[in-house]
Amino acid sequence: MESIERGWHGAPGARLRVGRAIGAWLAMVLLLALSTSCARDDPEAALRARVASLAAAIEARDPAALQQHLAEDFIGNDGLDRNGARRLAMGFALRHREIGLTLGPLDVDMAPAHATVRSKAILRGGSGRALPDSAQVYDVESGWRLEDGEWMLVSAGWKPAL
Repeated sequence: MESIERGWHGAPGARLRVGRAIGAWLAMVLLLALSTSCARDDPEAALRARVASLAAAIEARDPAALQQHLAEDFIGNDGLDRNGARRLAMGFALRHREIGLTLGPLDVDMAPAHATVRSKAILRGGSGRALPDSAQVYDVESGWRLEDGEWMLVSAGWKPAL
């Protein structure tokens, strides 16, 4: 019993070291939680998350999910409207069993309730083989507007980069 008690209490200062380690761990978790909550309030972080969500909808071959990111007055290349963008995505999804989208670094210009995002994008389509059937690199510029707390894509322009 004596050895168990000695092991429980440990050497002098052991409980203090364990207490400090737990305190440091709790402080780190608290700082991480605070930084995460601040990021949610950050308009640029929310916009970047929205861009990632749009890219995921494209890769998932989900035109309806893509359309949910588009403002009612969306305009794209050559007068493409919101419904036209959905039809374009449906056509690409019908041609390709797998779709890949890789975005380069996002260049974000923020303004109150508006933003412009520029990036390179690689769009790939394939039938499931090791190499894609088609791939193209684009320069993309998109305009975003904050509507009811949600970033909506208002305009998009793209042109082949190569």
